[in-house]
Amino acid sequence: MKKYFIGITCYCMFLLFFTACNKKLDLTPVSTYSDASFWKSPDQVDVFVTGMHIALRSSNYQLILLGEMRADIFGTDPGSSSAFTGESTAGLERMWTNNLNQDNAGVANYANFYFNINQINLLINKINTVPLMDAGTKNYYLGIAYGMRAYYYFHLLRSWGKTVLQTTPTLNIDISELAKAAAPEDSVMTQIKSDIESSVASFGNDYTFKSQKGFWSKTATLMLKSEVYLWTSYRGGGAADATIAKTALTDIQTHAPQLALQPNYASVFSPANKGNNEILFALKYKLDEAQLPFANPFFPQSGLIANFYDSVGNRKFNVTTDNWGGLLSAPVKIAAYRKFSDLDSRKWVSIQGAYNLVNGVYRIAGAFVNKYQGEQNAGVRQFTNDFPVYRYADLLLLLAEAKIALGENPAAEINAVRSRAYGSNYNAATLGFPNQPIDANPKEALLNERYLEFIFEGKRWYDLRRMGDPYVFANTNIPSDQAYKLLWPVDRNTLTNNRLLVQTPGYESF
Repeated sequence: MKKYFIGITCYCMFLLFFTACNKKLDLTPVSTYSDASFWKSPDQVDVFVTGMHIALRSSNYQLILLGEMRADIFGTDPGSSSAFTGESTAGLERMWTNNLNQDNAGVANYANFYFNINQINLLINKINTVPLMDAGTKNYYLGIAYGMRAYYYFHLLRSWGKTVLQTTPTLNIDISELAKAAAPEDSVMTQIKSDIESSVASFGNDYTFKSQKGFWSKTATLMLKSEVYLWTSYRGGGAADATIAKTALTDIQTHAPQLALQPNYASVFSPANKGNNEILFALKYKLDEAQLPFANPFFPQSGLIANFYDSVGNRKFNVTTDNWGGLLSAPVKIAAYRKFSDLDSRKWVSIQGAYNLVNGVYRIAGAFVNKYQGEQNAGVRQFTNDFPVYRYADLLLLLAEAKIALGENPAAEINAVRSRAYGSNYNAATLGFPNQPIDANPKEALLNERYLEFIFEGKRWYDLRRMGDPYVFANTNIPSDQAYKLLWPVDRNTLTNNRLLVQTPGYESF
């Protein structure tokens, strides 16, 4: 596959970058097709592991597309063919209308995950050859590698079903020998679970966090384990798998007791509060280094938003403080905005409503993402919020889900999240579980709570998929007689580059 050739080239570029940056080492010239000068010191491995996390960060936008864009969050409201600011949806509407095909696949080239997987395979293959490598560091890095590989393959499984399994590094430059058929879903899941166990075993009793929660850790692997086993609990694993998920989550609570909910919802995402006690693992962003890749699709142009009003602030937007600088092609549905109670702080933190003022009355025109406000720097908004992959609220609600699957009471976990969300507005008698009308169906209550808590964190589509096909049909525009749309199509270029691949069943192929 051409993908792997690109991976080889990028790997060599990474080696050259390391050579230039690490002036303490006397490295011999790096061949385009050889890593003979690498894997010679622990310092090189440190940089390589940092590079693996940078590669994951570079996939942040794809994580949002795969985890959220096909669900019930984004889209134009009835009667409108464009975002409320007048911008084009630029083809993104194919995802929320679920009108994808091989030429408009939404996400191409398997989200470029195979380059990242190949880097992980290299680390697993080479780390034992590095001289003077501290055993504890080596095992921690292997824990990272196996955990991250399982994480990528879990995304691939949930998105495309069958997918190519590659667990050894690819250094072959003969394109004709790189094509490989996709493995069945059960084989992919077996690999995911195997990698999770290898990760847990490699970490051993080391529950420490590194790089201000910016490195994968044992807690991240255990969070992934709970997601994976909840997924399989709905697909034949039953109570046994739900129990494994619950055990993984309580393991974290036992061995990382410092983890807790932040006192208020907004503080979880603040650039001034990175690595806080609620975060288990986050993709790191920093001023003058890297920003969230969200500006263009999710935020409006400053000049256009200045035509609308903020009803909560009772003011008109302006180009100075409301300088979003985007190109809003993925607006938030007004229905999504209205799904939140006005008493729920998550509404005001997560979504910004935009209004017209007509005869003194505010009338909503549209809405957009507000969760990642970034910071102002020299009059320019910089999106420097970290992106949470796993946080303690997620642990609590996954634990509640496991309890529901096991016929246990999820009230403690759900109400911990709700009480934080409502703050001084919280009244257990009316807002606490099981006292809201939706609580009559605990699974629906759990799904709704996760919607409100994790909107714009790339989880909604996967939550619906995990619970089962009927939940997707009930909450999206995919009809039950088009169940093939639960998976993504493979794009034409990928099919062309690897002729052993076949199109996802149901989608037309060339």
